[in-house]
Amino acid sequence: MAQSLQYFSSSSDSEFHDENSEDLSHSELDVLPNYLTHDPQTWKSIQLSFNNFTVFPEELGTFVNLVNIDLSNNGLTYISDSLLNLSALQNFTARNNLLDGLPKDFGTMRTLETVNFSGNKFKEFPMQLTELENLKTLHFGANQITYLPNAIGNMRSLEILYLGGNSLTEVPATVGSLNHLTALVLCDNQLNSIPPTFVNLRKLQSLSLHNNKIATLPPEIVSLNLVELSLRNNPLVARFVQDLFFKPPSLLELSGRVIKIERVPYSEKDLPSRLICYLNSAQQCVNPMCKGVFFDSKVEQVKFVDFCGKYRLPLLQYLCSPVCSYKPAYAESDTDSEHSAKSKLKKVLLG
Repeated sequence: MAQSLQYFSSSSDSEFHDENSEDLSHSELDVLPNYLTHDPQTWKSIQLSFNNFTVFPEELGTFVNLVNIDLSNNGLTYISDSLLNLSALQNFTARNNLLDGLPKDFGTMRTLETVNFSGNKFKEFPMQLTELENLKTLHFGANQITYLPNAIGNMRSLEILYLGGNSLTEVPATVGSLNHLTALVLCDNQLNSIPPTFVNLRKLQSLSLHNNKIATLPPEIVSLNLVELSLRNNPLVARFVQDLFFKPPSLLELSGRVIKIERVPYSEKDLPSRLICYLNSAQQCVNPMCKGVFFDSKVEQVKFVDFCGKYRLPLLQYLCSPVCSYKPAYAESDTDSEHSAKSKLKKVLLG
């Protein structure tokens, strides 16, 4: 996993040792030194991590040429509106504090490219972040958020999104709109699945899903060009499912299947709009030997697929009935041992 570290490391300390920069980390400060505030427009980068600030220093709002600021590892509980005056700010880091909210107009800071709020006390994903149209890197790990808003799909410039160490149970389909993402970290959450829309993340190279509750993956994931895929410590299936659970179709579903399979013509003059919407929701059975369709009643089957020449991924697919169950050429035979199945799965778990 050494390669993944390059995606998620903090900003380089060299930013705070250039001309017009000051490194005041580990200085036991709770107010800004006078020499800094004497000519605030001079400074472009200020490192204030590992000090004793409990609120965002009001005086920093006069440092209008600041490009980089780091207030990590303080005791920050509040960020004042004075931050909004920093119209040149590109990188704002405030990890490992006690923050649980942002200024109401934080979303107006359109120059921001990198934001790091990991290790704070946020219980909700701030909607203001979804307004930062130029943001490229967002670290929001090790907080307490349980869901992501659909509006996260508006953050179209994102290249790195770190959400590990929260309590997420699902990921909205709109994440699939973040087509500039190269690295996505969702490890150490409570995810049961990921949306099929991940197939749209064509630039994604690193996907971290370890330490979740994922049992299967959508088939669409095999089309991604991943360099790294981490799935360890998930309840991934260790063998093909032999007992298929099937809820008998309703009369409505049986009728709908006949209409779709036999291609019976219909229009709004023939049927209520509700039934037309139902018929249009038909899904094709994935068995290439079957031309059937299904609506609500379907069979879940797990199928292992080679991925990138490195993994055997357990993918969830849907069949229209138990009789459509088929074994591809690479499926395990009935005589294969459980040990064999588990040994294949280790390639995924250790990814």
